[in-house]
Amino acid sequence: MEKRPMGTPWNLRLLTFLLVLGLVVFMVVQLFQTGTTGRTNSFSYSHFLDLVRAGRVAEVVVRGARIEGILRTGERFVTQGPPENSPAYAELVSLLDAQGVSLQFESPSSASWFWTILSYLLPVLLLVVLWSWMMRRMQGTNAFTFTQSRAKLVTKEYTRVTFKDVAGIDEVLEEVREIVDYLRDPGRFARLGAKIPKGILLVGPPGTGKTLLARAIAGEAGVPFFSISGSDFVEMFVGVGAARVRDMFQKAKANAPCIVFIDELDAVGRKRGAGIGGGHDEREQTLNQLLAEMDGFEGDTGVIVLAATNRPDVLDPALLRPGRFDRKIVVPPPDLRGREAILRVHTRNKKLAPDVDLAVLARRTPGFVGADLENLCNEAALLAARKNKPAIEMADFEEALERVITGLARKGMYIKEEERRRIAYHEAGHALVSKLVPNADPLLKVTIVPRGIGALGYALQLPAEDRYVLTKAELLDRLTVLLGGRAAEEVVFGDQTTGATEDLKHATELAKRMVVEYGMSEELGPLSLGKERTNIFLGEEIVKSDEHSEELTAAIDREIRRFVLEAYERAKNLISRYREALDRLAQELLRRETLDKEDVDRLLADLVPQPVG
Repeated sequence: MEKRPMGTPWNLRLLTFLLVLGLVVFMVVQLFQTGTTGRTNSFSYSHFLDLVRAGRVAEVVVRGARIEGILRTGERFVTQGPPENSPAYAELVSLLDAQGVSLQFESPSSASWFWTILSYLLPVLLLVVLWSWMMRRMQGTNAFTFTQSRAKLVTKEYTRVTFKDVAGIDEVLEEVREIVDYLRDPGRFARLGAKIPKGILLVGPPGTGKTLLARAIAGEAGVPFFSISGSDFVEMFVGVGAARVRDMFQKAKANAPCIVFIDELDAVGRKRGAGIGGGHDEREQTLNQLLAEMDGFEGDTGVIVLAATNRPDVLDPALLRPGRFDRKIVVPPPDLRGREAILRVHTRNKKLAPDVDLAVLARRTPGFVGADLENLCNEAALLAARKNKPAIEMADFEEALERVITGLARKGMYIKEEERRRIAYHEAGHALVSKLVPNADPLLKVTIVPRGIGALGYALQLPAEDRYVLTKAELLDRLTVLLGGRAAEEVVFGDQTTGATEDLKHATELAKRMVVEYGMSEELGPLSLGKERTNIFLGEEIVKSDEHSEELTAAIDREIRRFVLEAYERAKNLISRYREALDRLAQELLRRETLDKEDVDRLLADLVPQPVG
């Protein structure tokens, strides 16, 4: 039988809704009646008698000593008459009969008092009901559970993710599999006197699979798994976060052995005393409570804290000391084999055409993390479904890859023929220089079809394999390729345009790193002149130190400029020497708009036999 999730029962919600609706309808009716019947005047009894004798009273309703009536002008009135069974009461009745006033007698009732009191209480009751309903919506079934933990209890039935769904990080899986083994059989570790780490911190760039790994642990461990985000602890009221931390660990100890997973730990674990004003009282109290709870664990409690963050540099040092987060596991971006394994995981439920080669896709996606590869597979499936294909073809993956890297194609964008010609020569310059220098990444495609926000064309280069160390010659070749488009414009048209803005930005940044970080300047020598310093306000930027002399600063600027200018002159010389090849590439781009690697090789076969230095 399906279990209804915890919360306000459906019949209570319906009753509350009907009550609120009835109160609103009643108030609207009362307001409508008040607006349509007009104002009721209160007369003295003597004035009322004068009106009766003057023949101005049309109708009277007598309720004991209370007299209500309507004048012939339509105006309503009320007055207090004589007591019943008194001589004056009899005289009044006789006077009304003599004047021809329509007379009705009704017994006195407390109903009018009831409705009067209810009309005052209704707005208050309505506000109370609405306030209670809103608090339940914000805080759960109880409006006063503000300090209770929001950690979700995850079971194997809830998450069906296992270690089979995690690929590309085999070393990390071995580390976390130890946690699962301990929770399943703690005696095997206790016999040897081994103690499992109290806290394990998963560190890695966004999208590498930290949260997925935690879900897989929940699916494999077979023990209670409490999941919460770091931002769920912090509230605007000081002390609430600390109370939630206490409540969460009380629940964890009551369900031991178990795992507590805190996602985005940096939201609550930032360094204390940082920021404008010296700190944040609520977050610091929450962090202090978290430190105290982790430090108070006994060795045999059976509670393991698992946390994930992509900002370990902003965490408080007290969190990272032994006894709290004893082990730090880096979840890196996948390598070539890892990307292929991830692609196999994300395509196992998709229908692929025979021409799909996941090994080729893995080589074309350097730097992609698990989330990027999942998005790539989904985009390819959407493209194939849009074209009503029976299976996902390799062309769909290639189109999806271009979408992910450069954005959506804007084929309907109107570009004047002269600008289109300049763009063609610009992209042909990139493609030609990449074929001429010996250490450039292989050219995959060159196109003048606009994509994304500002790309009017591009030459797509992807490395043939993962590279972790680059030589100075390779960086200089990359710098030359970046400036090949600008050089082609100057050689062909004799002037410059704004189309090389991004190229110049990347080239300048690369030259700066070569001088300041990599120590590749002959004049300055093997010096690292960049000092990493965390921004105390934002905690996110790495700024360069300005603690060296003005003379050294001027030398750095000269070397950066020299690297860029020498690469630019080299690009211009190559393009001038192989101008015929440039013209052939540009004309073919104008005709076909897109050329792949085989097209470029065929066009340049007789003009560029091999790369030159």
